[in-house]
Amino acid sequence: MTETVDARGLRCPLPVIRLAARAKELPGGAEISVLATDPAAQHDVPAWARMRGHETVSATESDGVWTLTVRLRRGIPT
Repeated sequence: MTETVDARGLRCPLPVIRLAARAKELPGGAEISVLATDPAAQHDVPAWARMRGHETVSATESDGVWTLTVRLRRGIPT
């Protein structure tokens, strides 16, 4: 099951802040999808994941909405 963080309409850095807050509540191996309309999210979310040892599973855009999915690594603090 994938959790969803709806950050549509929010500007940088709020999509990543919301993602990080939700990630703290979930176990390793969980997936979180971020919905974002700020184009910066397409770079910021994967950078956040990479810096914390998580994996960006997918990044797609449709009608101006980015859907970025991150899988949380087990045993790594968010």
